[in-house]
Amino acid sequence: MSDAEAIEFLRSECKTVLGTISKDGMPHMVTLYYGVDPEGRIVISSFAKAQKVVNCERDPRATISVETGKAYHEIKSVMAQCNVEIIRDFEPMRAAMQYIRSANPRPHTEEAQEQIRASYAKRVVLRLTPFRMISWDHSKLGEKY
Repeated sequence: MSDAEAIEFLRSECKTVLGTISKDGMPHMVTLYYGVDPEGRIVISSFAKAQKVVNCERDPRATISVETGKAYHEIKSVMAQCNVEIIRDFEPMRAAMQYIRSANPRPHTEEAQEQIRASYAKRVVLRLTPFRMISWDHSKLGEKY
């Protein structure tokens, strides 16, 4: 995939595996919901004390991986190596949160919205700027695999 195709693919999905670097140098992998902002940066919400945030405070590099397809000829995947910025201010965090999608199509109740707003004090947004994207799209192989 071209970088433009990779970004469009990322915009079409909602779950990723995020890899950060633990204190001992081992990967710390978690699956979570994400979004893509208009500039093509990946945005992820997290509690500020979560291990992934602590890891990014120590080493602001991370990798995400998004994959679809069950059969070999359907597999599409994007891996993006990124620099991470931790957003702690309310307005930029709120703005970034609008791009995070989830697999839950139900609208939030007003009570849920209040709970979400209250949780902002404990949360941050990780904004990942890709510097290298690696992708593959097995559907483009046709019968040649």
